[in-house]
Amino acid sequence: MLIKSIFTNSSGILVSRILGFIRDLLTASILGANIYSDIFFVAFKLPNLFRRIFAEGAFTQAFIPSYAKSKYKIRFSSIIFLQLFAFLIVLSLIVTLFSSLITKAIALGFDEQTIQLASPLVAINFYYLPLIFIVTFMAALLQYKNHFATTAYSTALLNLSLIAALLISKDLGKYEITFYLSYGVLIGGILQVFVHLLAMKKYNLCKIFTFKKYKKKEENRFYKSFFGATLGSSTAHISAFLDTWLASFLVSGSISYLYYANRVFQLPLALFAIATSVALFPMIAKAIKNKDENKALKLMKKSSLILVILLSFATLIGIVFDNFIVWLLFERGAFTSEDTTNTALILTMYLIGLLPFGLAKIFSLWLYAHEKQFLAAKISMKALGFNIVFSLLLIQPYGAAGLAFASTLSGFILLILTLKEFGFKNLKNLYFSEF
Repeated sequence: MLIKSIFTNSSGILVSRILGFIRDLLTASILGANIYSDIFFVAFKLPNLFRRIFAEGAFTQAFIPSYAKSKYKIRFSSIIFLQLFAFLIVLSLIVTLFSSLITKAIALGFDEQTIQLASPLVAINFYYLPLIFIVTFMAALLQYKNHFATTAYSTALLNLSLIAALLISKDLGKYEITFYLSYGVLIGGILQVFVHLLAMKKYNLCKIFTFKKYKKKEENRFYKSFFGATLGSSTAHISAFLDTWLASFLVSGSISYLYYANRVFQLPLALFAIATSVALFPMIAKAIKNKDENKALKLMKKSSLILVILLSFATLIGIVFDNFIVWLLFERGAFTSEDTTNTALILTMYLIGLLPFGLAKIFSLWLYAHEKQFLAAKISMKALGFNIVFSLLLIQPYGAAGLAFASTLSGFILLILTLKEFGFKNLKNLYFSEF
């Protein structure tokens, strides 16, 4: 079951990432690495930041253990969905009303004219967040039923939508193209909602709106875990957000170099670490709920060993062929050989941290399954603190490459602190003893 689930997630992610690279190839060719690509990436960065914090990260980590333990699953899921969806709609409206201020806050290095160009895009892109929350909510329910295919493959719909937007608008002005891309983001979100609704109907999970009395205790337990998970999940994405913010003070194109390099870095991380954690977490949560820790540990051992081999191989290949990979994927049209060299260096800095980030994701599942979200958050906040210090130390001498390496250093700290809480003795027993 575990291997099959990992393969389903990996294959879905691979399809999506291939389309994502086609999207990035077209973006690099049509927009290049300049102020127009920078403002779109900044605009899309904000909803992505919140999406990963609230939706993909914190929500799933808190919801699945709480849902597993709930005696009133339909009532519990209904109220949680309505409360969080209402919050995100209000937040999106606030971003729309104050888009210029929000843009200035997330890209202080931009001048006033650039802020005016970017602020409408920020407002449009942010509505992707409530859409993707609906997707993530339904995905969590489907994962609990051990159905991963819909979520894994549906992410391709966003990339297809953006590819269509680029092809339709390629002969227009660069600023106009950014609007097509922004509306393409929303269309992609709507398509993802639609396919998840079909899967929900198939698995008879659409009865989430049942308004009866429910146990307040269950809701409170979820939010306690959710706030802790939010803090924990936010740190990695706040780190990426800070990279964008600091890079706005560097030469034009720095934000884009970080974006393209991080896109390549995220491929093996998603294919192996994220695909494994998505498949593994419901199984661990159910085993912990049933007080079968030995089963949970066996699952973790098997997963982590597979991950070490895969991520080590990916790191080696990526570092050796960094320049070739970036050249193959991006160097055409407005993306020059100088852009390739700059992006390849940043890619290498990111790839050094691939293994620690991947393993930290697996071992943190143990804490989340035991509903120790605040402990995991404390670990992540410490790693973020180190990341900020490293970024400030390295940005001046090494520019965008220094920011990427600062992220990598924080990944090693995150792994060490996570393993410390898991227990080094438990770690030794995990690999050198039978359960």
